[in-house]
Amino acid sequence: MSRSLVLVDGSSYLFRAFLALPPLTNSKGQPTGAIHGVLNMLNKLIRDEAPERIGVVFDASGKTFRDDMYADYKANRPPMDDDLRAQIQPLHDIITAMGLPLLIVPNVEADDVIGTLADQATAAGMDCLVSTSDKDLAQLVTEQVTLIDTMQMKRLDRDGVKAKFDVWPEQIADYLALVGDTADNIPGVPGVGAKTAAALLGHFGTIDAMYEQLDDVVNVKVRGAKSLGDKLAEHRESCELSQRLTVIARDVALPVELNDLAPSAPDTNTLRELYENFELRTLLKSLDEQAPAAADTGTTDSLAEAELDVETVLTKKAFNAWKKRIHAAELTALDTETNSLDYMTADLIGISLAVSADAACYIPLAHDYAGAPAQLDRDWVLGELKPWLESATHAKVGHHLKYDAHIFARYDIALGGIEYDSMLESYVLNSTATRHDMDSVAKRYLGKTTIHYEDVAGKGAKQLTFNEIPLETAAPYAAEDAAVTLALHQHLNGELAKTPALVDVYRNIEQPLVPVLIEMEQNGVAIDTDLLAAQSDELAAAVTMLESEAHNLAGGPFNLGSPKQLQQILFEQQGLPILRKTPKGQPSTAEDVLAELATDYELPDVILKYRSLSKLKSTYTDKLPLDVGPDGRIHTSYHQAVAATGRLSSSDPNLQNIPIRTPEGRRIRQAFVANDGYTLVAADYSQIELRIMAHLSSDAGLTDAFAHDRDVHRATAAEVFGLAPDAVGADERRSAKAINFGLIYGMSAFGLAKQLGIGRGEAQTYIDTYFERYPGVRDYMDRIRAEAHEHGFVSTVFGRRLYLPDINAKQSQRRQYAERTAINAPMQGTAADIIKRAMIRVHDWLLTDNIDARLIMQVHDELVFEVRDDLVDVVASETVKFMTAAAELNVPLKVDVGSGRNWDEAH
Repeated sequence: MSRSLVLVDGSSYLFRAFLALPPLTNSKGQPTGAIHGVLNMLNKLIRDEAPERIGVVFDASGKTFRDDMYADYKANRPPMDDDLRAQIQPLHDIITAMGLPLLIVPNVEADDVIGTLADQATAAGMDCLVSTSDKDLAQLVTEQVTLIDTMQMKRLDRDGVKAKFDVWPEQIADYLALVGDTADNIPGVPGVGAKTAAALLGHFGTIDAMYEQLDDVVNVKVRGAKSLGDKLAEHRESCELSQRLTVIARDVALPVELNDLAPSAPDTNTLRELYENFELRTLLKSLDEQAPAAADTGTTDSLAEAELDVETVLTKKAFNAWKKRIHAAELTALDTETNSLDYMTADLIGISLAVSADAACYIPLAHDYAGAPAQLDRDWVLGELKPWLESATHAKVGHHLKYDAHIFARYDIALGGIEYDSMLESYVLNSTATRHDMDSVAKRYLGKTTIHYEDVAGKGAKQLTFNEIPLETAAPYAAEDAAVTLALHQHLNGELAKTPALVDVYRNIEQPLVPVLIEMEQNGVAIDTDLLAAQSDELAAAVTMLESEAHNLAGGPFNLGSPKQLQQILFEQQGLPILRKTPKGQPSTAEDVLAELATDYELPDVILKYRSLSKLKSTYTDKLPLDVGPDGRIHTSYHQAVAATGRLSSSDPNLQNIPIRTPEGRRIRQAFVANDGYTLVAADYSQIELRIMAHLSSDAGLTDAFAHDRDVHRATAAEVFGLAPDAVGADERRSAKAINFGLIYGMSAFGLAKQLGIGRGEAQTYIDTYFERYPGVRDYMDRIRAEAHEHGFVSTVFGRRLYLPDINAKQSQRRQYAERTAINAPMQGTAADIIKRAMIRVHDWLLTDNIDARLIMQVHDELVFEVRDDLVDVVASETVKFMTAAAELNVPLKVDVGSGRNWDEAH
């Protein structure tokens, strides 16, 4: 039966699903039980009802107007379970991607939104079906409004409400006010149960009429009628409060009208990402079955339009034919298959090539499973291909071609002609639209579901390496990678061409950076493992001493890594003040809580030191030596297509997080050393994001401070605190630094107050004074927010676009987060562009002038070089020139440079 309007009580769905289903998780340990349950109920409802209009309504976080009426409203409810809380935002995202209108209105409950819409539907002559298990909503039932409990498949019309509660829908609020509700902590009238409440309302009709005729209560046919009047009189105030609490509001100001509730087309790409992430396999299968056979990509060689012709090359004749094809081609897609993801140790198993999007080959070189056919000799094939592979005039495209270049380097081949990379094209086009692995990008832009590695190799401990995979399975998978790469490039290059600024970012920043990163990764950085081992021993001794000290302070041994035991020691035994509770209602032992307690109590201070040193030991001094290769150096992987802002990230190991704030952390940097006869040179941009803020905002005060090379934090302190610059002390400067950096990251007065340990009012005064002194900064923030709302993205100085999918979200928290990102992203993104431009220029100079120095690390705003001892001054001087000239801003860029035998000394 089709209904004009279906309203879904999403919050009711959520709790019912969470309680009804087992605690399911995906392979990453993320809870998914409630997500499964809600989506199953929602999809069944949509299939059964085929609604013309639909709204999915959730409670907003925070207090409502009922909390203002009654401070103890819902006070009995336990804190929300962490696993349930973790599933709310993903559910919202999935429902939105399904094309279903999602409603979350602050200061009211989902019931009130549903009540308002149901009344509007009735006034418009629409039938309305409300899907819920909440008895409160029975008060909405009319001839046009019906309830359905999707889990039990029961419907309630007017007669159904009367049969279930023995009162009519219009009496439900009064019924609940009399009975009370322990779940919502609605007091009701003590001793009045369901039968008594129904009898009272059957006799009087309403609570108001009952109190007007209280003497007549003795005539109500219920047990204890003689004393019931006194009880009702005694608890009249409680009953009337309960009545106000149980009545559903029907006049809520809504952000939508009824006509806005028509479902829209689903965002299948986003749905696919979400389903894959949370491993909702049934829904993913359903999505695949509903997907069109091909997406209109606008490309002439789209894989979605043709079957792929795959040739497995096993003979020299076939190889030579393909060799001719790639020499004649304007552009060839190239991909390697290996037996490992570690580019320093992986062996080449095969090569795939494509010169069009519908024809590709796979050249197997080292498949060694039982019964594998004879294959061409790897050394012979590489010898034949080497001139072409190294040729700068034969253009090549790959998806993450940097990895393939590393593989060829293991066979003494320097890959040339790296013209395009479809991974980087996707990243520059829209860094937030999708993940940038081939499977995700092909699905988004070509409408093609590719063969996944797990499809051919299996999963888990039994997963095969590529050399173990039969050719009849391996060849289609490998050849498809090359063909998809070419098709992706054809599409993405065309999309980029529509925006010249993005073409510039791709052609002048991201693509030229690839050979720089290849060389950096090959260079690696030397590590003094003996020093790390000594540091581990020292840290182990320090950790043991701290553990012993903690035991003494606690009056006995306990597990310092156990939050439960720590809660007992700190808050039960020692009676320390509880500053914050966990979602489960337990006293929090989070780091910021302990840091606040540590100012007055010794044990929290010891525990913080214990945690800090334990982390340094496990994460760095113990772990880093395991990452050192046979050459005594660490070879990290730098990732261009991960951070949305354009920043590089690194892994295996992550060099971005090597600590520097503590003496113990800085000692770890002492293990990053130069080879004999060489020195480390570190060049670091000074306050680059604040300088970019000065440029973007054109604020006269900030611009003047940087133009005259004044200490900007001291200058801000002088402005905010009304001091002469030479009267600014360390505390004022530290506060000003928190303000400077906090505001560009969107910090609120609450956050600033917490960081500085001051009152919220005082923090707000600091912020207001800051904006009075630097009005250009406020103008910039207002302007960039408006631009983000209008266009859906912000841009860096060089034209990189940073899309903000939630900038116009109806949910205020998501929208406000996007607004904060809009303010900061142009600064982070521009800083990323600047250091990449500097890397390219310095790298080109080192090569062109044959300087005996090599770029070995990029960390945040810093470049680290290993330089022959006699060239340190030259490299330092030239590097500063290249880095300061990497952008033309209306304030000068400043670079701090240092040198030393290790990374710590170079600062």
